[in-house]
Amino acid sequence: MTQFGRREFIILGSTTAGSLLLKSCAGGPTTSTSPAASPEATTAATTASGESIKVGILHSLGGPMAISERSVVDAEQLAIEEINKAGGVLGKQIETIVEDGNSEPATFTEKAKKLIEQDKVVTVFGCWTSSSRQAVLPTFESKNHMLWYPVQYEGQECSKNIFYTGAAPNQQIEPSVDWLLQKYKGQPFFLVGSDYVFPRTANTIIKAQLAEKGGKVVGGRLHSP
Repeated sequence: MTQFGRREFIILGSTTAGSLLLKSCAGGPTTSTSPAASPEATTAATTASGESIKVGILHSLGGPMAISERSVVDAEQLAIEEINKAGGVLGKQIETIVEDGNSEPATFTEKAKKLIEQDKVVTVFGCWTSSSRQAVLPTFESKNHMLWYPVQYEGQECSKNIFYTGAAPNQQIEPSVDWLLQKYKGQPFFLVGSDYVFPRTANTIIKAQLAEKGGKVVGGRLHSP
């Protein structure tokens, strides 16, 4: 497999051809039909051909999730600053437009539409919780736009309009359960988690895995986050 540096990675993600490459989920079907015919894709290409390349950053700067997401905004801005100092992308500087999802899925949807429709960004780096990602997914799919999601997620979702950068349960949780089954043979499992999308889905996956492999669940508890 060809290895891309960060610079080449951003270049690919900022072009129509790159969108076709990077938005394909593993094992998903490929297509030779270019999305350039859509108004949104045409707008993104036009924006990238201007004086700068506009990139959206959409995370929670307010609300309870700000404690996790502010550092992600800092990291994304630092990376873009380094790229700009090195000459930018395709000879252009990256211009960031930062929006605050305020830890509310409805606000994330509103801000995602603004970044795409009004600010004409070529791509968006954003979301943290699964609920915020699920909230903006219809917008990115209907606009044929691209979201870079920065954290592990619960799986059971694959969209050509989201680049999932984190591990899914088959890469993280299921191997851990297999190890526990081998290490502590015959010991029952008690599942604990916060009461939101990721733990609920993860616990469902773990229960199915244990049922298939002869493990036993004696109980579980979900706590309000």
